[in-house]
Amino acid sequence: MKTIGMIGGMSWESTASYYQALNLGIKRELGGLHSAKIALYSVDFAEIERLQHLGEWDQTANILADAARSVEAAGADFFMICTNTMHKVAEFVEQQVSIPLLHIADATAHKLIGDGIKTVGLLGTQFTMEQDFYKGRLTEKFAIEVLTPNIRQREVVHSVIYEELCLGIIKSDSRDAYLAIIEDLYRQGAQAVILGCTEIALLVNQQDTQVPLYDTTAIHAEAAVAFSLRK
Repeated sequence: MKTIGMIGGMSWESTASYYQALNLGIKRELGGLHSAKIALYSVDFAEIERLQHLGEWDQTANILADAARSVEAAGADFFMICTNTMHKVAEFVEQQVSIPLLHIADATAHKLIGDGIKTVGLLGTQFTMEQDFYKGRLTEKFAIEVLTPNIRQREVVHSVIYEELCLGIIKSDSRDAYLAIIEDLYRQGAQAVILGCTEIALLVNQQDTQVPLYDTTAIHAEAAVAFSLRK
């Protein structure tokens, strides 16, 4: 079994979901008392969030590069950035270490392609929905068309993530707002919707809607389990 390097804390709420999913996945595959071999580096999200909103992405990249070097030194055979938004700096971070990065967008794309999804809606932070590092990768590398909410809807999705979900706050009104946005994307032609922020699955899940949802936390963790057991 390979050791999984986790760069977490963005937020710790979703990192806890990752940790559980990785261990449940290994237990499912190997049985008994087996659990995942993990080297975890958890950052202070307050520092990351401040730099994100200041546009100081180079500084965030340096923080994650230090984290990647730490998990490599701890014996990780590959690593994961346990958040969608910070994949904006993924290429730089991967270049700072000798172990491979398991990219969250690639894992999600492979799952979509396997299910025959060619047009997908995307929910996430405004950075993820509006910038090209994530949706552009899906389109250019995997030929998946990506639809995003309108500007007002993007503001709602973003604010709920930072002001509620990252703080562990779950509100039914916010769930209703998200579900309305998901339905709107479906009406626009999305065959499914990516929950492209690792906290969103804390708020909505498949039982809430008939629109197929792709939880990036679960997908990323599933891919890591498979990679860790690959001979």
